[in-house]
Amino acid sequence: MIETIDYHTAGEPFRIVTAGAPDIPGHTVLERREAARAPEIDAVRRLLCHEPRGHADMYGCFLVPPDGPGADLGALFWHKDGYSTACGHGTIALGVYAVQSELVVADLNGETDVVVDVPSGRVTARVRCVAGLIEAVTFRNVPSYALARGVRLDPPRAARGSAADRLAGVAVDVAYGGAIYASVPAAAFGLSVAPEHLTELIALGRAVKAALAGHPAAGHPDDDRLSGVYGVIFHEELGPGHQRNVTVFADGEVDRSPCGSGTAARLALLHDDGFTGTLVHESIVGTTFRARVAEVTPEGVIPEVEGMAYCTGVHRFTLDPRDPVGAGFSLR
Repeated sequence: MIETIDYHTAGEPFRIVTAGAPDIPGHTVLERREAARAPEIDAVRRLLCHEPRGHADMYGCFLVPPDGPGADLGALFWHKDGYSTACGHGTIALGVYAVQSELVVADLNGETDVVVDVPSGRVTARVRCVAGLIEAVTFRNVPSYALARGVRLDPPRAARGSAADRLAGVAVDVAYGGAIYASVPAAAFGLSVAPEHLTELIALGRAVKAALAGHPAAGHPDDDRLSGVYGVIFHEELGPGHQRNVTVFADGEVDRSPCGSGTAARLALLHDDGFTGTLVHESIVGTTFRARVAEVTPEGVIPEVEGMAYCTGVHRFTLDPRDPVGAGFSLR
């Protein structure tokens, strides 16, 4: 029996395992991310992500002990294809969960910080309540920064195909926001960030990621465990300080929200360009985050991203040992 409580943040699902998860060894959440690949642990991730209990774009976390004093909890994020280093929309959902479950005692007419250790470091979900109701959560991220600008794409010959062939001459910007993201205007491919173009954007996201595999721009400067392009952000300008984006992450998964850690990466790039205002970041389904640079440090900018999460259900999952599909399957 595995028990979860499910949320969505700006349309993106987040499944929190509250009971039945296996013990995951390690002294830090980042170490536990490595240990979670063991078959007996990873089977639980697959059970909760894959069909028929999940779907190709499912997201969630195991609650784990924090790395040390000062944090309220630790979170090991997962998705259909494995384990991520960061998750802003999940951190926002964890803030709501921690207050609603009374894991953290909240100020019912003020702000309460929920401190979470994640693989990329220590982050905060600042929960704002009015008359006992949560109105918004601000995700305060790890230092974020540009890694490379104007990286020309040269897809490997093995990846040549209809999507990969469209990369020729296109340049991307690479930034870190707890995970590494490549950013490119959708217009570079003659597209807009719209549902009718999503199939093409997924294919292009996979092609961009493949083209940057092993590229020096995709390396984390301090910890190789954080290296590699996690997501590709296709964006478009809607007005001053207003952008729409869709993030294609992991193996063709689509973030329905504006992507919390991706928003942090976008903000780092915009700050590098001289932007100092509030970014209204819109998703492909029309939901929004508001983001700003709260602080500039030698390690990078500290982004704050405001959003909200809502509970969608409480579940008890089981696996009948006679079930021929076992932990499930994925069709994408």
